[in-house]
Amino acid sequence: MSIFGNIMSAIFGRSAVAASTTVATSTTAEAAAGAGVDVAAVLDQLAAQKKQKLHWRKSIVDLMKLLDLDSSLAARKRLAQELHYADNTKKSAAMNIWLHKQVMIKLAENGGKVPDDLKR
Repeated sequence: MSIFGNIMSAIFGRSAVAASTTVATSTTAEAAAGAGVDVAAVLDQLAAQKKQKLHWRKSIVDLMKLLDLDSSLAARKRLAQELHYADNTKKSAAMNIWLHKQVMIKLAENGGKVPDDLKR
């Protein structure tokens, strides 16, 4: 599975479990597909359960750590390749900012509810 696929699965999959137990009218398949998943709520809930303070709203590294995914530079470069990053991946700060924004945009494109400020 792709790195972005793992991100989606980690967020939408967690929501699917919650949806199947709390909302009788929501199907697990709909939630898993991202239909109406409140991305920020899912991630805030995960962050509250972690001992380490992770700034997932600003940092792609912290977002990946929150989801228990590999956040190494190599993994982020692979994610950049998946999402068609056109700039130099040696400029990791610029790449990280771009990655965070693109991940949020792609989550929204796949049915997730993402606050506008996270897509800018």
